[in-house]
Amino acid sequence: MSDYTKVRNTKLLFKGEKRKRNKDKKKHKKRKRDDDAEQIRREQQEKDTKAHGGWWLASNIEEFKGTIAIEMGKHIYVSAMDNGMFTLGAPRPEGEGPDLPEQLTCVVVSDTKIALKTGFGKYLTLDRQNKVVGVSDAISSKEQWEPVFQDGKMALMASNGCFVNCNDEGDLEATSRMAGKDELLQIRSIAERNEKTDDGRPTEESSASNMKECEINYVKKFQSWQDHRLRLNEDEVSKLDNAKDSGKLHETLLDRRSKMKSDRYCM
Repeated sequence: MSDYTKVRNTKLLFKGEKRKRNKDKKKHKKRKRDDDAEQIRREQQEKDTKAHGGWWLASNIEEFKGTIAIEMGKHIYVSAMDNGMFTLGAPRPEGEGPDLPEQLTCVVVSDTKIALKTGFGKYLTLDRQNKVVGVSDAISSKEQWEPVFQDGKMALMASNGCFVNCNDEGDLEATSRMAGKDELLQIRSIAERNEKTDDGRPTEESSASNMKECEINYVKKFQSWQDHRLRLNEDEVSKLDNAKDSGKLHETLLDRRSKMKSDRYCM
């Protein structure tokens, strides 16, 4: 009987018939490889987040919300100064996150563009020398920035079509039409991952059920209440829907308020 046990027990195969491969076994191996790769990716992600003091690497515009920091170099972050200019801060120690002047508030303006606000309450924009400054009180086209992704890397394009970098004097500027190694950066977030309650929009927009309510919220926020009367632009509200789709909502709202000559930020 011992000789019979050595014989391989397989299904009877007729001449011309091909043996079927075990597809379930191959699928199982592939699934195991995918699970192992995902586990390694998660471990690397957790290690990177811990090394940056809990600030995790955001990889798409949907994750650029709430409090963020712009990292240019290992543990080196863009830092706001009290004169409105920007520079690169000193390298942070391993395990520590960005300092307060290096923390920005990100507003997702559209599917492709964001706005950034400093701790001084000013939005980032460009001056006449194409230097990055934080001096704006409202969001127009100049205060909108476009993250550009390619091959797992990211650069930040300004309203002039150039990418942000740091010059030899230590000032942040947008002068390069091409994104080289000096223009590469990373966005880090301290917000809770997969947070559903906060979509990165201002309260004036997230609390409104339509564009009319949205405009009223902004008018209440910025209007000069000299006679305590609410002044609204009488143009069609449908124009705001088109402006939102094109990423020019804040600029259009500002124009509408300026026509009423009641906004404290409009000349």
